[in-house]
Amino acid sequence: MKNLFALLMMLLAINGARAADKPNIILVFADDISAREFPAYGSSVWSDSNGKNSQDPADRAATPALDRLATDGCWITQTWAATVCSPSRAMMMTGRYAHRHKWWHNRDLGRTSSEKGSGRTWPLYESSPLLIGHVAQKAGYGTYWAGKTQMKSSDLQKFGFDQGCFTPGEQGAPRNPNTDFVIEPVGTYKGPQKNLDNGEIIPDSYGQFSWYWQPHVRLMNHPDASEPLEWWPNTQQSKKSFGVNTYGPDVELDFIFEYIDRQHAKRQPFFIYHTTHLGHGAFDWLLGESNWPGTPKVHWDGEKYTRIDPNITGDNGVYELNDSISKPHIKHHIEYLDYQMWQYRQKLAQMGIDDNTVIIFCADNGTGKYGKASPDRQKGTHVPLMIYAPGMSKQGRQDVLVNLSDMLPTIADIAGFDIPQEYEIDGVSLWPFLTTAKQNHRDWVYAYRGPMQLIRGLHVMKDGRDKWWDVSEEPSDLISYSKITHWKSAPASQQQEKDRLEKIMQPYDLHGTEHDAPGFQPKPRKGKKKMQHNNAK
Repeated sequence: MKNLFALLMMLLAINGARAADKPNIILVFADDISAREFPAYGSSVWSDSNGKNSQDPADRAATPALDRLATDGCWITQTWAATVCSPSRAMMMTGRYAHRHKWWHNRDLGRTSSEKGSGRTWPLYESSPLLIGHVAQKAGYGTYWAGKTQMKSSDLQKFGFDQGCFTPGEQGAPRNPNTDFVIEPVGTYKGPQKNLDNGEIIPDSYGQFSWYWQPHVRLMNHPDASEPLEWWPNTQQSKKSFGVNTYGPDVELDFIFEYIDRQHAKRQPFFIYHTTHLGHGAFDWLLGESNWPGTPKVHWDGEKYTRIDPNITGDNGVYELNDSISKPHIKHHIEYLDYQMWQYRQKLAQMGIDDNTVIIFCADNGTGKYGKASPDRQKGTHVPLMIYAPGMSKQGRQDVLVNLSDMLPTIADIAGFDIPQEYEIDGVSLWPFLTTAKQNHRDWVYAYRGPMQLIRGLHVMKDGRDKWWDVSEEPSDLISYSKITHWKSAPASQQQEKDRLEKIMQPYDLHGTEHDAPGFQPKPRKGKKKMQHNNAK
């Protein structure tokens, strides 16, 4: 028995050592921020506080931490997402395009049969049972999901994450009783809304919980919680400190760091999937309007960040900010993201695991009021991608094409998990490019917006309006490409690539014919003809 016990202990120690040798992975997924907003991308144009084009340096975000990440690691010049949130998150989590997972556009999600025989949204874990969280779990990682979910009433415990901290929690969840920063529909989702903080009716908004100030927070499988999904604050101490000065992105990072500490103490690797709201506009309960709500103020002194504690006072819709938070502007969201990326790197260095942790920073689609949901050229699809991985061969600018679908196989390669050959994905692992002398990754990237298809090659690009553009040279504003109107006079390289890209898209063009889960037949509404999906906007 003693020998058997010693053998078991030895095997456990070996497995523990193998797990400890695996690199940790942090994937930060920002919300609604185009590549052009980041100084590393060198755009001559960015967004002002109203979302309009600006060349004013006062509107330009400063990102010293991300700039360093881009030089210590690398940054990819052309990374494509889908044009808007839900399909981009589906692309990231599944490694697949919409012809497989059926999430075509926000509010244009494929359906399947419910237990009662009616329709329901087809969850990603049913259409694609090997999600990015499952990949990490199967490779022996502890997995944590923090921030925005946008998974349409799905069961958040089926996505492959051991624990989580969600703001504002999953869609369809009941209201968190700890906060009245809520915009609640009076009738329908699109109709007048009621601000529960002050009781006023808002004619032009949509139902939402606060994910910034005094946020709506739900924990999943927290070790100190009494329920698998539990509202936070959930302790006497957290309830005492919770209030209008509580900032959602800070809460997310606090719980992420707590989880990292627990995993490190167990000598087990971790995968963090941080789907922050930063970058996304919202109703601002402090000012009573919709914009990019202000953030806690941060200051970079050339070496480190300092954060000023917010000092907001008031209640019931009347608040004094006391000059303690920033003014509404997307640049402040980007700068707070930069502060959090600095926090990540400081945390890893203090723990002594910075040389064994991969950091990936990207975003889900173009900036609100500029590119979000746009099928015009690549306004909606062009997002930042910066990667730091100890020992990787690439540094600085990398002129290659990458798709968000590539993240799942890349995570699999980093974690040491072999995706079964029979399991079809559309992504291609970026890891061989990052770690070898390989000079190319893809020669085309693809995106979609409902029935619209977008594709870009090395020479030409087709946008969602079926216009073709010359991308052989990059314009200074990253968008003003020359339109191709006379194909007969175009170079042979462009003509040949156009023909090739049109063929590549054909198998993906299923929005009008295979919109929903296999076998699902939507019932036509009484008195109305069945809507043709290929006419959807």
